[in-house]
Amino acid sequence: MTRINKYLSQCGVASRRHADKLVTEGRITVNGAIIETPGFKIDESKDEVCLDGQVITPAEKKIYLILNKPAGYVTSLTDPQGRKTVADLVTDLEQRVYPVGRLDLDTEGTLLFTNDGELAHRLTHPKYGVKKIYRARVKGRMRRDKLVLFPKGIKLPDGNIGRAIVNLEKINDEDSIITLELTEGRKREVKHLCKAVGHPVIKLVRDSFAGITCDGVAPGKWRFLSAEEIADLNYQVKL
Repeated sequence: MTRINKYLSQCGVASRRHADKLVTEGRITVNGAIIETPGFKIDESKDEVCLDGQVITPAEKKIYLILNKPAGYVTSLTDPQGRKTVADLVTDLEQRVYPVGRLDLDTEGTLLFTNDGELAHRLTHPKYGVKKIYRARVKGRMRRDKLVLFPKGIKLPDGNIGRAIVNLEKINDEDSIITLELTEGRKREVKHLCKAVGHPVIKLVRDSFAGITCDGVAPGKWRFLSAEEIADLNYQVKL
């Protein structure tokens, strides 16, 4: 027996977290009956699972790619507001893939896509401490004594404590450029951390995710991961 959210991720439909949302929205049926409990379990050998009336099955071929996300695209496969999504940039594939984690509408840079549900789940789980590196242009002249506040921990709006290793790359009277290394990646964490120390983010780019970059990939374009990169991802999350 398999939990429905795990099965949906194996099918390349969505991450486990988003799969739970699909279930609670009543968009998933099992043997013709609507399922609204995220913890529901199925028998893969005989149960028929449908999303919006269409039968779904586990992905036959695992696909891994990296997109250089430009600003102005929602990190989603669809958007009820009709905005452009990252799915518009990742086309002509044999299997459906979905983004691993999220980048804000105005955030650019490295965004991983896959239909490997288990890998995607582990890469976004705090337990595995996957490193994400961001480059931010922030407002104002950041003093070096502000940098020590980030690794000590700063309270976020949701009550959690955010931490980052920060390096100061360039400072001017009007703005500063810093790089931040995070291992948890809470919602809008970089922006909240910078705002908390008095330096709101002007522009944000994710330079790397789990050591993978989109160097040499133009904004809005993507490339498949190499076998070495895929093996390294699996190694980092103990697969």
